[in-house]
Amino acid sequence: MGIMADDYYSILGVEKKANADEIKKAYRKLALKYHPDKNPGKEAEETFKKISEAYAVLSNPEKRSQYDNFGSQGFSQRFSQEDIFRDFDISDILRDLGFGGGGGQFTHVFGGGGRGRNRTFQGGDPFADFFGGGGGQYQQQARTMPQKGQNVEYRLTITLEEVFSGAEKRVSLRKGDTTDTVNIKIPKGIKTGQKLRLAGKGMDGVNGGPAGDLYISVEIAPHHRFTRDGNDLYARQDVTFSQAALGSVVEVETIGGEKKRIKVSPGTQNNTKIRMKGYGLPIFKKSGKGDQYVTINVTVPKKLTKRQEELIKQLSEEEN
Repeated sequence: MGIMADDYYSILGVEKKANADEIKKAYRKLALKYHPDKNPGKEAEETFKKISEAYAVLSNPEKRSQYDNFGSQGFSQRFSQEDIFRDFDISDILRDLGFGGGGGQFTHVFGGGGRGRNRTFQGGDPFADFFGGGGGQYQQQARTMPQKGQNVEYRLTITLEEVFSGAEKRVSLRKGDTTDTVNIKIPKGIKTGQKLRLAGKGMDGVNGGPAGDLYISVEIAPHHRFTRDGNDLYARQDVTFSQAALGSVVEVETIGGEKKRIKVSPGTQNNTKIRMKGYGLPIFKKSGKGDQYVTINVTVPKKLTKRQEELIKQLSEEEN
């Protein structure tokens, strides 16, 4: 995306009500100061990119209107670098500043890894003059400098059972005309929102640079029986009125697939929680497990036999 919610007006040092001439004048001054041929270095290069992006938006009435309407954050979420620089030509102003002019096609690199984007622009390329074609040693280095490939994020949904036991997954990653298959080991106890980093499994580097990284963003699918709270699991268990009143032993399911017998004490009330220590989820990258909590749900029969009705009436009379 764009400059991630930076204020384009502040970058150029102009007021929001500045007219086109004031914006152009501000950009000319900053471009002369920070152009890499005049002021080589990574910091100057990044500043030049920022002011050029700001000028690309504020010098275009339609893009400026959208920017003013959405605000810096909303604009950066809606418009990519390609959108921002489309139909943008600063050849004249660069020539006026003494940096030559031209156009053509090149791959414009902003940063590396996750936030960087490689975009190919056709004709009237805003940075063709200082990234290539005869502007000095810096330009030649910029064209051939190894660049780390783009980081890639992949959303992977797994089951609660896979959180309990761990898993191995295989995902396909599209890289240009080819598809790479990547094996991923899911550690036990992982939580929704956690990310796994696979170094060097992202997009290929440029000019011999290293490949980017692959980030696996994990999401846990809802479960039909259990809900999760940290490393603990919660489930409901139906028991009859007589089981709750007289006490009983019932079988409950665990996330590991086992059936465990738990004791329901005489007089157990509805919504009573019974703790099963150590039957929750493994603790991420540590030993031990959470607990499982079983909430007792005392059921009331919808239909009674004649005998059952007589017994309940008798009980009711004795309770009074």
